Amino acid sequence: MESRRWSEVWGLHKASVAKRIAIMGSTGSIGTSTLEVVRALGDTYQVVGLAGKQRWRQLAEQCAAFRPQAVAVADQANAQSLAGLLNGATELLVGPTGLVELAAREDSDFVVAAIVGSAGLESTIAAVRAGKQVGLANKEALVVAGSIIVPLARQTGARLLPIDSEHSAIFQSLAAGRAEEVRRIYLTASGGPFRTWSADQMANATLADALRHPTWNMGQKITIDSATMMNKALEIIEACWLFDLAPDSIEVLVHPESIIHSMVEFHDGSIIAQLGAPDMKTPIQYALTYPDRVPGIARRLDFTTVRRLNFEPPDLDRFPALRMGYEVARLGGTAGAVFNGANEEAVEAFSQGRIPFGRIVELIRQVLDRHTIEQNCDLDRLLAADAWARQEVQRCLHG
Repeated sequence: MESRRWSEVWGLHKASVAKRIAIMGSTGSIGTSTLEVVRALGDTYQVVGLAGKQRWRQLAEQCAAFRPQAVAVADQANAQSLAGLLNGATELLVGPTGLVELAAREDSDFVVAAIVGSAGLESTIAAVRAGKQVGLANKEALVVAGSIIVPLARQTGARLLPIDSEHSAIFQSLAAGRAEEVRRIYLTASGGPFRTWSADQMANATLADALRHPTWNMGQKITIDSATMMNKALEIIEACWLFDLAPDSIEVLVHPESIIHSMVEFHDGSIIAQLGAPDMKTPIQYALTYPDRVPGIARRLDFTTVRRLNFEPPDLDRFPALRMGYEVARLGGTAGAVFNGANEEAVEAFSQGRIPFGRIVELIRQVLDRHTIEQNCDLDRLLAADAWARQEVQRCLHG
């Protein structure tokens, strides 16, 4: 990458203007936090689109409160239930094509990509293809299709602004230097609910155990990913795409307090960190208002209550997903689609009580080992790799 400030990489150097926002995944934890932030920011920010899947009553309440131009519902049955509760001012879009249409509509200029998992991939691509500013909370989009999304964004002028707390922290810290001055990235991790558990204890952990996160309040799938540290493996791959980094320049540090959200070390030995209370409203607002900083509603960090900040290396034997994350980042091609698809399927099986916790990462490893990596793939091939990985998990479960 040529010598430029990181803020120039995605054309992020202009002052912010009034924004019309579409929120993909508005009923999830990121989506609801985004609506709180938008409400607090005032009239300069307008919600023009909302999208969800199953929580149609919540979508109806959001539509009544924010009066968007359009709402998209992925599930046909839920769309029928929602239709009777909408006023005539909000257009109803249905199915996966409705999500894509909402993300690309001309009446929005900022799309929050917050649909969890690969389900949010095609609408994210649609927003990028339309040249939108995209607040990226869906890390899986880049894990599966970074090879398509990043070149497409540069072609269309779309701006990718990270909403993940760690990637927002990296983005903010990178502003202190130039691309060629970066020595390494420290991607911090809470360690999840099983940071101090033995491998034997984790193997039979219950769903309730896995959902008992010590510092963050997140949705079920992301919380389970935190318990396996799969979320950090996905974030390694996402960081490679977002910031044009080699996997070996990214180091994961377990930081239980979740106060330092990530750090950048430059060649002169300086380390720049972004700190704050563990509250997703901070990175959400920073993405929405960038490059400006305005008063916000996120929790504030009280240093009088912080006695120490602890760091430790991750245990790759107890959390082998991390090692796989580096491996997949190096492999490229269809590896990310298979890695993510197998994880989503295995997490779903665990959530349904069909497998023990310790089987999640074992299944992912089995599927990845059975896959022949393909390079330079189009979207159809990546989606086919994702589907193959899910089917392969099921074959492992029934074989």
